[in-house]
Amino acid sequence: METTATVEPIALLRGAGLRVTDSRIAVIAALADHPHSGVDAVLTAVSMHLPHTSRQAVHNVLNDLTEAGIARRIEPAGQPGLFELRVGDNHHHIVCQRCGAVADVDCVTGHAPCLTPSTTSGFDLTEAEVTFWGICSACKVTQAEPAASAL
Repeated sequence: METTATVEPIALLRGAGLRVTDSRIAVIAALADHPHSGVDAVLTAVSMHLPHTSRQAVHNVLNDLTEAGIARRIEPAGQPGLFELRVGDNHHHIVCQRCGAVADVDCVTGHAPCLTPSTTSGFDLTEAEVTFWGICSACKVTQAEPAASAL
């Protein structure tokens, strides 16, 4: 996944025709360091550099970045919207059913839309969004610990 070392916020913003602001730079840096983050996690990261940033300001920046195609919003069932900088490819996500951790899953077929439905109902199919569900390795370990200590 990308980190702030490989993400150039100013170039991303200028390339999308957006004004370069401190809050936009800070949000991009937060998403680069913490992909699949919700608004509260982004606000926490941004507040370390811009302590007077409001939740609404982070919401506004995330919306601007999403509309400009810099960020992507995903909405796994039962979770608030999460944001990431990985856009423009055909990847999917796997979500832990216990803790909600999210990881990227590359497209298996290598091209959009990855899946072909039985009918398109007249739509021109461009992409498919797939969410896999399972139990992450950290949750598997914590689940196994109590059983081992009961012996």
